[in-house]
Amino acid sequence: MDNSTMSRLLAETADLLEIDGGDSFRIRSYRRAAEAVEQTTVDLAAAASDTARLLEIPGIGKSMAANLQAIAATGTLPLRDELLARYGSGLLELLKLPGMGPKTVALLWDAAKIASIDQLAEAIEAGRLAGLPRMGAKQIEKLRKGIEDYRRSAGRFRIDEAEEAAARLSAYLLAFKGIEKVTPAGSLRRGRETAGDLDLLVTGPACGLENSAAAVDYVAAYPGIHDMIAKGENKVSFHLSNSLQVDVRLLPSDCYGAALQYFTGSKAHNVSLRQRALKMGYTLSEWALARLDDNTTVAAATEEEIYSALGMDWMPPELRENLGEIEAAARHELPRLIEQADLQGDVHMHTTATDGHNSIREMAEAALKRGYQYIAITDHSKNLAMTNGLDEKRALEHMKRIREVDKQMEGRIRVFTGIEVDILGDGALDLDDEVLAQMDVVIASVHTRFEQSREEMTGRVLRAIENPNTRILGHPTGRLLLRREAFSLDLGAVLRRAAELGVAMEHNAAPERLDLNDRDLRLAKELGCRIVVSTDAHDTRHVGKMEYGLRQLRRAWLGPDDVLNTKGADEFLAALRARPQSRNGRQ
Repeated sequence: MDNSTMSRLLAETADLLEIDGGDSFRIRSYRRAAEAVEQTTVDLAAAASDTARLLEIPGIGKSMAANLQAIAATGTLPLRDELLARYGSGLLELLKLPGMGPKTVALLWDAAKIASIDQLAEAIEAGRLAGLPRMGAKQIEKLRKGIEDYRRSAGRFRIDEAEEAAARLSAYLLAFKGIEKVTPAGSLRRGRETAGDLDLLVTGPACGLENSAAAVDYVAAYPGIHDMIAKGENKVSFHLSNSLQVDVRLLPSDCYGAALQYFTGSKAHNVSLRQRALKMGYTLSEWALARLDDNTTVAAATEEEIYSALGMDWMPPELRENLGEIEAAARHELPRLIEQADLQGDVHMHTTATDGHNSIREMAEAALKRGYQYIAITDHSKNLAMTNGLDEKRALEHMKRIREVDKQMEGRIRVFTGIEVDILGDGALDLDDEVLAQMDVVIASVHTRFEQSREEMTGRVLRAIENPNTRILGHPTGRLLLRREAFSLDLGAVLRRAAELGVAMEHNAAPERLDLNDRDLRLAKELGCRIVVSTDAHDTRHVGKMEYGLRQLRRAWLGPDDVLNTKGADEFLAALRARPQSRNGRQ
């Protein structure tokens, strides 16, 4: 939870209050607080427990300090949640359209119950806006154009989509003689779950400030360019066919480190770092760390040199969000973050028994190539009829096949029995306890009835994790990035109860999910929850997507000791919640 997110939540609350016809003074207080939070250099997440420190910030009074503390503790704001429950989150997206303010959104809601961009587009096409106040032909056409522009250029892209685009571009650029290195920067390098654009930093003999014309022309000739935005002496900006904006910067090697640092860190991280530099008598820019008195360069070629000159350890890009990493680096106390080499197994996989594309043996072989010691086969249960989910009889037969493959692997890799069992609407699990008790790994997941209220969903999930067979809660918030918002849930209550019960929280590494997110992973760790990272693989190719989840774990400051499947096979099983005794005596 960084300052920018807190500021956004306050600003959105102000907008929703205005749509709701709230008191103008109250609305202004939220807007002033949002501006204050955006501008302050205080790490508000870290300072939330210190009310006096919050009150020192201009624009923050007692009620706003309490709001900041609520946001820091829960990741949300009760008043905002209340208003969103009344109107829906689509109103916030409507506000992103050019020229669309809260008063216009309120008009659309009051007159036509329009609560999303899709509904607005449908109303325009159906002619239902004609005759509404302030909705003449010109205004309606302006709205139509605004929707088109927003959909084309204002979207975000999943981390895997941005990375694939970066890989294709990098391969093209490295084919040019004189280009030696291409590095993605920005949100992609920090491992954020989505990216709004793509920054590529390029260096080599062909990228000097005085001799880069040929390289610039080569960049501008990239076949994937949909439309050119700008072409300068050392920068080319364009859109790809999917509307992703790309900025390619060609840089001399002697300032490459400064540019990499500058274009990687979040806004808040860079502001804090520049302030540290100023206190030490330096100025920090995309070109160099230089002395204030005579502008001589102190460091520029590598990030390590820059951070070292500022009395700090180099920090992994995933940490550069101004959440305490600068102070930790200055104290030489940065954590050892989890890496791919730490993982010993992947414990959420599907096969042709339900909706997977490969056999048990093929999934085991794919995992073996990744160097894993074990996997768990966790096909779906019967409630998901569309996936050919397993009933009790088929589940028992499937367990036998899994154990047969485990024997066939002859100790090269362990294959655990498991299931991804549906959490039904009332919180019951979708298979008999007697069957579940015989499995090594039981993942309980919500796949249906996402519309339940916060209270209903929270009670539903709590009942599911209280079932003694549940070892892991799968993709706990149910979101699909850029497609479906998380369902309403008191996640804090679920995490606290899971910690008490020993139920592990899954971080689902599938790039369309990345659930839990990095903020919620930090909260899970703080509350003492066990954490498992898995791919939810439905294909042998998906086994390699673990890297996307690892980046979120690193963003959450998690190390190997925080993740259960960094342990060996026997130790992993022992670390899971103890298996209950089944009726037939089998453990």
